[in-house]
Amino acid sequence: MWIITVFEEHTYRMFEYTSKSEAIIALNKCKQTALLSYTN
Repeated sequence: MWIITVFEEHTYRMFEYTSKSEAIIALNKCKQTALLSYTN
């Protein structure tokens, strides 16, 4: 599972994706600071 963590001023949001390509497309659309990670 691929997870994008988007950091905002005083909080963060996490989004889950099943494929890396899907996650990278979403990550490229992020305007805020974000982190892409993988977990089993």
